[in-house]
Parts: sequence; C-alpha cells; structure tokens
Amino acid sequence: MKYRILLTLLTIFLSAGAFAQQAAIDTIQIKGLIIVKGKTAEGKSVFKAYQDTAYARQKLKKNLHTKWLVLDLGFNNYRDKSDYPAAMIMSLHPGNGQQYYPGGSYIQSYANKSFDYSGQALNNFAPRMASEPLSPAEFKLIPSKSINFNVWVIMQRLNLVKHKLNLIYALGLEMNNYRFARNITYVPGYSTTVIRDSVDFSKNKLFAQYVSIPLMLNFNSNPARPGRSFEVSLGVQGGYLLKSRTKQVSEERGKVRLTDDFSLNKWRFGLTGEVAYGPIKLYSNFALTPLHDYGLEQYPFSVGFRFNGF
Repeated sequence: MKYRILLTLLTIFLSAGAFAQQAAIDTIQIKGLIIVKGKTAEGKSVFKAYQDTAYARQKLKKNLHTKWLVLDLGFNNYRDKSDYPAAMIMSLHPGNGQQYYPGGSYIQSYANKSFDYSGQALNNFAPRMASEPLSPAEFKLIPSKSINFNVWVIMQRLNLVKHKLNLIYALGLEMNNYRFARNITYVPGYSTTVIRDSVDFSKNKLFAQYVSIPLMLNFNSNPARPGRSFEVSLGVQGGYLLKSRTKQVSEERGKVRLTDDFSLNKWRFGLTGEVAYGPIKLYSNFALTPLHDYGLEQYPFSVGFRFNGF
C-alpha cells in the first residue's frame, strides 16, 4: 500500500514537471508581448501573440522611459525654391562677375560674388553659359535611391499628463544620401561650384551626416495597451553637419570620392513628427533651413519607418 502511494505521488510530480516544462517551452514573453504556441485540430503548430497589460501598467509607474538605438529608414528629397530664372538673366548680364573666353571657359571675380540665394549667387554657385541656362532638372534626385538612415543612440519619453501627454527627445546621427539623376559634379574650393560633367555616371550622390536633437510633444491614446494605442508626435529638430562627401562611379574614372563641406549649411533646423499605431511607426522631417549655404535654395525632407530600440 505504501509503495502504491509513493508511486502515485511520483507520477503526479513527474506529470506536473513535464506540464510546466511544456508550458515554459510553448510560452515566450518579450517585455510586454506574450507569444503562445498551440496546435490546430489537424495538429499544425500555430502562434498567437497577446499584450501583457500587467506589464504595461507596471511601466506606467515610471515617468521616464528610455530606449536605445532607435533606427529610421526612409527616403530623401527636397523642395527646390532656387531662383533659376534670375540665374539665367545673370548669365546674360555682362556685370555678373563672370568673363567668358573662347572655348566656353570662364573665370570668376571673387569680389563680385554674392553669397545669398539670389539669382547672381545661384549663377556663381552653378555657372552656365547663356546658351545653356541652368534648370531645376539638373538637380533632380532619384527618390528610390536617395536613402535616409538615422540612428538615435538614446531616446527618452517623459510623462507630462497621465502618460497620455509626453515629451520625447533624443540624440543621434542623421545620414542623408542624395542620389542625382543627372551628370553634375561638385567641385570643392573657395567657393564650391557645380558643373555639368561630360562623363556618364552610373552612381552620383551627395552624402551629408548630422548630429541631431529632436524635441517633440507626444499624444498617446491608450498608454495601458501599447499594442492598440494611436500616437502622434510633433516638434522641432536641430542638427550640426559632421561630414559630407560625394561619390561618383563611371567607366571612365572608376570610383571617385571627394570629402569637403561643399558649401553646405553647417546648421540645420526643421520640423519633425511621428505617427504610430501599435508597433508600426512612421516618421517625417522637414528642414526649414536650406541644404546649401548660398546659391541653391533647397529644403530637404525625409519620410520613412521607425523601428523601436531596446
């Protein structure tokens, strides 16, 4: 009798252990996300995900939340407000600071240069012959290849009102690629000029990297259930140019890289925003300062997906 009782207890213990082990294997929790493995009537494995509301409520006890290595991946373009008609007129004007010589060569008088966004400044930045005036098409981008990639090393959210109204700020790197559709070349110097090149480039791009700080006001519709919440964030963003370079690839010259500031604006200021539903996030940035320091009046913008860090 005693042996039967011991055998029964041992069987119950082993069954409970096996059940607990199976439950541990079939259930995985990643922060507030619970993934449960099950089987259909046909015996096929299925996975279901649930939000752990207890985990979310526990997080609401903290007023400051930190995320590391938040990533953005999107596309660049710009609004071009350069004064091309005035630049064409200046190319016809004899007093525009340029002297043309036979064969189409020219020299520029530095004293007569203008460093603003006027037609004269644009004609100095991208000088053209009067018979072949400058046009917006020369700076056309290939949007699908003008990639924006950002790494926010740290991003914090500070609770202001019941976790529904928050302040979001971050520190990170913005990396912008502007892939040109035309055969233009930045010629570094004092000052930079952009010329029409005789080479057909298979790749022709300008790269600019900034260290940036965004500051946004965030609204969260359902802080207790992050997987079903709708979020909107709007704010401002400032950045400083760390480095810039051009990269050109052609059969005639091979691969050519040039590093210079290319008369780009050192400081950048603009608007930034984010829209999210659950884990899906979209971001956008709109610069209020031109990309270049003078001449070309182009205002960059970027849109894409934002991926949460850890």
